Amino acid sequence: MEAFTHLFVYSFLFSSLLRTSITQDTITPSESIRDGGTLVSTGRSFELGFFSPGNSKSRYVGIWYTISSETVVWVANRNAPLNDHSGVLKVTDDGVLVLLNGTNSIVWSSNSSRSRAVENPVAQLLDTGNLVVKDGNENFCGRVLIILVTHSYRK
Repeated sequence: MEAFTHLFVYSFLFSSLLRTSITQDTITPSESIRDGGTLVSTGRSFELGFFSPGNSKSRYVGIWYTISSETVVWVANRNAPLNDHSGVLKVTDDGVLVLLNGTNSIVWSSNSSRSRAVENPVAQLLDTGNLVVKDGNENFCGRVLIILVTHSYRK
């Protein structure tokens, strides 16, 4: 019985450590967020991921307060919901955020244009609730390519 208790405690600690170690606030073109995965801001104030409001079966990508997943502050595809859990959010090599459905069709895009190429685009969820795409070769004070502001959606 004591061995079982130790196994349970170690399993719990290991799973907590694993969960903490994979929490991230950024994605690059070599990564993506699939339905069920999230980005969490560094201070754990905001989370970005897929959700279904209320009893709806439609799926959306949004940003919400970590303490209350019901308080969504920004929605990417509000006019083009997904019908299933096959969605994938990616940042392209050009630094454009895209939401793909199960057939790899673009459902939503940040559709930004820039005058110079991006060498290393990184999408980052900030503790302000804003989602930015920036050049990963520059620090945050460097050139920000896209800012998706959540403040206008707060009530």
